[in-house]
Amino acid sequence: MDTEGTYDARGTRSGSVPRPSGPPPRPALPPRPVEAPTAGPSLGDWLRTPRAAAEPGLWRLGHTPRRDADPDRVPDRALIGGAVVALLAASLVWSLWRNGYVPHSRVLLELVTPQDWWGLRRPPAATTALAVYNSLVAALVLYTAGRLGNWREVFRRYAVDHPQPSRAVRTALAGAVLVWCFVQADTLRDYAPTAATVQADAAPPRPLLPFGDLALALMPHAWLYNGTGEDVADHLRAFATWYHLVGVGVILWLTARAGGWLTVLRDPRAGKDGRAAVPSGPSETPADWPQLRVAGLGGVADLLVAEERSGRMNDVDCVRIRRAWRGVRSDPSRLRAFTDAVAGQGARACPHPSGDRDLPARAATHDLLTSQVRIGRYPDTERVPATRRGAGAAVDPAVLGSSLLAIGPFGSGKTRHLVRPVVESLALQALAGKAAVVAVCAAGTELGADDGYDVVIKPGDPASAYDLDLYGGATDPDEAAALLAEAFAGDLAEVDPRRAATALAQLLGPYRAAHGRFPSVPVLRELLDGSPGAIGDLKARLDPETHRAQLRELDARERQLGSQGDPGLALAARVAVLDRPAFEAFFDTTGESRPFSLRALEHPLRVRIDVPERAHPEAGHLLTRLVLAQFAAGATARADQSLFAFLAVDDATHAVTAASVRAVQRLRNRNAGVLLTLRGLGDVPEALHTSLLGSFGCHMAFSGVTTWDGRLFAQAWGTEWVETTEVAKHTVFADQPLTRAIHALRKLVTGKAVTTDAVTVRRIERERWSASELAHQVPAGHAVLSLTTVEGEHAPPLLVDLRG
Repeated sequence: MDTEGTYDARGTRSGSVPRPSGPPPRPALPPRPVEAPTAGPSLGDWLRTPRAAAEPGLWRLGHTPRRDADPDRVPDRALIGGAVVALLAASLVWSLWRNGYVPHSRVLLELVTPQDWWGLRRPPAATTALAVYNSLVAALVLYTAGRLGNWREVFRRYAVDHPQPSRAVRTALAGAVLVWCFVQADTLRDYAPTAATVQADAAPPRPLLPFGDLALALMPHAWLYNGTGEDVADHLRAFATWYHLVGVGVILWLTARAGGWLTVLRDPRAGKDGRAAVPSGPSETPADWPQLRVAGLGGVADLLVAEERSGRMNDVDCVRIRRAWRGVRSDPSRLRAFTDAVAGQGARACPHPSGDRDLPARAATHDLLTSQVRIGRYPDTERVPATRRGAGAAVDPAVLGSSLLAIGPFGSGKTRHLVRPVVESLALQALAGKAAVVAVCAAGTELGADDGYDVVIKPGDPASAYDLDLYGGATDPDEAAALLAEAFAGDLAEVDPRRAATALAQLLGPYRAAHGRFPSVPVLRELLDGSPGAIGDLKARLDPETHRAQLRELDARERQLGSQGDPGLALAARVAVLDRPAFEAFFDTTGESRPFSLRALEHPLRVRIDVPERAHPEAGHLLTRLVLAQFAAGATARADQSLFAFLAVDDATHAVTAASVRAVQRLRNRNAGVLLTLRGLGDVPEALHTSLLGSFGCHMAFSGVTTWDGRLFAQAWGTEWVETTEVAKHTVFADQPLTRAIHALRKLVTGKAVTTDAVTVRRIERERWSASELAHQVPAGHAVLSLTTVEGEHAPPLLVDLRG
């Protein structure tokens, strides 16, 4: 169950998949990530942090939409002004109503009550009815004023929509103001009528707010109109106490619910980052492994929770075990092995073949639960939609599966801000058993330490522990010939790739039939040169009866030697680039070295290939084309495509060909993707510019691109509809003498003629980013990023601050 069958080799060459030399020693504590989640919140807090269902390119960990992201949002000044005006208007209307300045104010009440109630002497029922009537009118006034003044939005914006504990404090202050208004307005003692006032029908003092009327309506009649004045006062004081307690309790209960007071009291830490407390139930948070508890594995879940709380688990362990559990769900026969592995090893269960549980160091911020890596943030500018301003920018396999093309000059930050974070993210996912990553870069490029990779290939470096399989693990001569033809002649306009593949197949087939393997580089060079000794020796090793077809191929190759259009000499010249003393120990086909084949993409490998860009630039370009062709062939030929296979080429200069562009298109539905960086589209043949941009679903233009490259990006990104405002100034010609005199005086003082503005608002279609904007308005350390997911969801090209 250590590998649960996921990492075992299937149909690969011996030595192609690196295996650990032995079980690594178990340290007291696992290695800790340099960045989140262990550098900031704990692993439990990281697991409990909500992840928004955001659009492509948004950093989902803890993302909350901006409060001012709504284009219809009322500005603060207008909102406060409207609320104050509505409050003043409500106070004025209520004052006029209660002081009798509204004529016929009791018409509706008199229509539904007996007429003898409104004579000189009013019965107690009339007083109660009037109190209820006034309370209903007051409620209507307050409701209307609240709707017109948008009081609910004021309370939500300035009290509720704030992180804890600010939210609790603000709602407490709002509740205190409401309690004060309730208590001060309800002056029940002013309604304490004595026997004389009741007989004389004297009007008691009237408060500005209706709470006193409501209290009078709720009070029993016998307390007001029976007994002595002292009895009435005692009843009023007792009723006022209970009335105040109930009213204050209702106000506090409502504000406590709105402010989340219980949340702060239960977990004071939950308010520090604006997150609400998560219920502590055993199956309600990812940190408590609810998927295991639902399956009845409560003991296993408790063990993993204990590992997390004791600090023996990191984010890679968590994601790796979750993936192993998904494998159990698809194959229930693995359940026993899974439970035994977790019980015996805890957080170290289901390990990566290398035994590593983390990278030596992290240079970027990662969220392995969503497989995202943060590459910057969206700045607060007009070119960025309000919903994304200030939010993090991130990429994940969902967008990398449609492949990413990045263009930018030297020093624009392609390697530091894009290639290394992406490769690092895929390496972490490889440790979690979710991906396989291959990085191609020039020797000395900072893509992490060698210890962070399973395989490091350094052609031309005698200290390299691994070799590169020149034929990509292929056993079919025609397939191997196609791969070599792409690498050796894919960038040559004068050589037909199909004829080059045919010429190579005419030699590779017979040689494999004679020797049981493909030729080495020196031998292949001799065969392509048409050396009589090499071809004659090969013919001598073939049996005329058994290898009749192979002999026919060699005869055809001999006839084509030196003919017009023969690609043999051009291929031999390219093979000679690798037939140098520096590469003498590489590209071995005898099995004596440790060759790595890109057929091993079914395993969660971390591979880095350092091409000799400085010492042998032409060989570096050839090897880059070879790796790109082998990756495309290996990724599409995988029987198990559950792992996300990814190739990152730090500098793809002279590596893009017509065949590689077509191969990138086929990767999208094979759970694979490619990242290519270029200094400019001039490094690609002009005939491939349009197809190259169309084959990649994601594009990134760094600061400093040229206008001609920007023009192609602008065409690829298309146009959008926008509203434009045009202001035209027209001179005002006055007809009246006095008006003309005033205009003349104004022109004499200001020096300008009197004009009027004519404003025209139109919807026009314009480019999302023009070539001039891309070349001159992208600041240093920024880039314009457009994304497309494998499912086809788009994110428009937006400016990204790579240093954020």
